[in-house]
Amino acid sequence: MNFEYLIRDVYQKINNIDDKGELASYIPELSKVNPKNFGVHISTIKQVNFGVGNYNDKFSIQSISKVLALILAYRILGDEIWDRVGVEPSGTAFNSLVQLEADKGIPRNPFLNAGAIVVSDILLSNLKNPKEDFINFVRSISNNTTVEYSNKIAQSEKDVGYRNVALCNFIKSFGQINNEPNDVLDFYYDLCSLEMSCKELSELFLFLANNGLATQKNESILSESQSKRINALMQTCGFYDESGEFAFKVGLPGKSGVGGGIIAIHPDQYAIAVWSPKLNKKGNSYKGMKFLEEFTTRSELSIF
Repeated sequence: MNFEYLIRDVYQKINNIDDKGELASYIPELSKVNPKNFGVHISTIKQVNFGVGNYNDKFSIQSISKVLALILAYRILGDEIWDRVGVEPSGTAFNSLVQLEADKGIPRNPFLNAGAIVVSDILLSNLKNPKEDFINFVRSISNNTTVEYSNKIAQSEKDVGYRNVALCNFIKSFGQINNEPNDVLDFYYDLCSLEMSCKELSELFLFLANNGLATQKNESILSESQSKRINALMQTCGFYDESGEFAFKVGLPGKSGVGGGIIAIHPDQYAIAVWSPKLNKKGNSYKGMKFLEEFTTRSELSIF
């Protein structure tokens, strides 16, 4: 498979389409991003690395960081983590409160805002210096000391985070949050503010295509069984109420963020990151979704 030729060709095709998406203007800082940015980078098990467009530009990865938070919490708690968050697709928007009442405050999955807030609570309870320990964990598994939080993004989210305040307090009312809601939310906004490039994301997430083993260090980040479960959650829950459509059209485990980024994994093959900040009505990158659909269709490489 000539990934370089295929990515370049698909990139040119998608770059020329009419982008019908909108910037995530409900987070003020995200509305300031250049809407024409578009980057793609692939990292493969066979050590092919290739990018086009704005693949070296850092952007706010937003909910993609929820995968990293989950991985760290999973390493700490093991299978006990599934007592705190479920593993089912939600069928509702990422910031919905609807199911929490029926589920007695246990979020349907860890990639909803509610689920990531519970994971943040777990990390607060188990890390000595949560903000510092989490960023050091991400730097370690990515072999990249330049990964950093964005104070501007975190503050911007905090300024308008009324729904997240409601979610956290509602979960707390069921006894499913152990720390003070303000502390949990401060940490949650920080982890969502991480900034990385497509190149950095694809290199970081390659271990999930390699049975949990980091290719650069030959170091186990997750067991093979844990890696399989993270990929399964990304496959079924990584795109909120558009997860089924992503599975149908793209056929890969993946995770999106409202900063316009998407990471997708082909087990035993590659990790590919796409960034285009204008979002479709479900909150996923409009061009990013189109690119990955075209890419897997033409490469005929997907898990389905």
